[in-house]
Amino acid sequence: MTQAPAKPAARRRFLKKSAAGGAAAGALAFPMVSTAQTATLRFQSTWPAKDIFHEYANDFAKTVNDMAGNRLKIEVLPSGSVVPAFQLLDAVNKGTLDGGHGVLAYHYGKNTALALWGSGPAFGMDPNMVLAWHQHGGGKALLAKIYAAVNVDVVSYVYGPMPTQPLGWFKKPIARVEDLNGLKFRTVGLAIDVFKEMGAAVNPLPGGEIVPALDRGLIDAAEFNNASSDRILGFPDVVKNCMLQSFHQSGEQFEILFNKDKLAALPAELRNIIDYAVQASSAAMSWKAIDRNSKDYVELKTKDKVNFFKTPDAILRAQLAAWDKVIAQKAGENPLFKEVLDSQRAFAQRAGAWQNDYMVDFKMAYNHYFGRRG
Repeated sequence: MTQAPAKPAARRRFLKKSAAGGAAAGALAFPMVSTAQTATLRFQSTWPAKDIFHEYANDFAKTVNDMAGNRLKIEVLPSGSVVPAFQLLDAVNKGTLDGGHGVLAYHYGKNTALALWGSGPAFGMDPNMVLAWHQHGGGKALLAKIYAAVNVDVVSYVYGPMPTQPLGWFKKPIARVEDLNGLKFRTVGLAIDVFKEMGAAVNPLPGGEIVPALDRGLIDAAEFNNASSDRILGFPDVVKNCMLQSFHQSGEQFEILFNKDKLAALPAELRNIIDYAVQASSAAMSWKAIDRNSKDYVELKTKDKVNFFKTPDAILRAQLAAWDKVIAQKAGENPLFKEVLDSQRAFAQRAGAWQNDYMVDFKMAYNHYFGRRG
């Protein structure tokens, strides 16, 4: 039996339902993306405009801006444009700035526990392991707890593992622990306490003020961070001796801050872009650091005629002993400090045993191909 052709009205109803069904399917396949006006966030870094660290801040902003299209734009100003470097956290908290780029050690005055994300030997963890502790070992929750305790309402992204920092730049090479006695030295965070314990007179200057202070004799020696930053900031113009390797800041990372209300006001898809941009920028920064730091290390030796010395093991051991005294005191004064320490220690004992047992000695291979023979 042949089916009768559909009536025009019935056909129209069928086509309307089909179109509606197709639209629903399309919505499932292609979620609606809000088309609000471009949101612009004003950031400030804690770094001079010429420093590679400010470049890292701009790299993060560009990653977000590129991924967001014309939906979100982050603009980054250099240190001091709105507030001094050490006032960044308060400025972001109050909404004077929408966000910022710096390090947790700069907030040391708020709560000493904040410096544990950068200062000290981190129980033998390298910077990437400290980030692993932060992401998977409880660090992120502890950081939020500390910020809540000091009435700071920000969103913090810890990222960007820094290479081990030198002991510093000295007018004369440091051969013995006693050489630090009375030395006017620049550092930040808990490293202040470590170097004080070792006999130095410490002045915690921000990055842009260090070299001028060295040049005028206001300080005798200083550390900042890495070959690229140190060269750009002008250390080799005023001092020619650099001591490599130290435990005072051997596991530090960067911090990206957002004002909590400004971040919450963004659509969910833009907040997701920021989350993944942090992860991408962390990897990209660590790769760029290897390339640029190694190039500048060569330039410092060949063009700037800097003398590099390995920090003697006796000084490194003295740092560890000083660190133990400092953290014992701080843990007794500050329960949050002890809580962070205990969390780091537990993670480091497990992760460090794995890394130390599994990782081959790369120096052996390097020396095989590039070291002296015969």
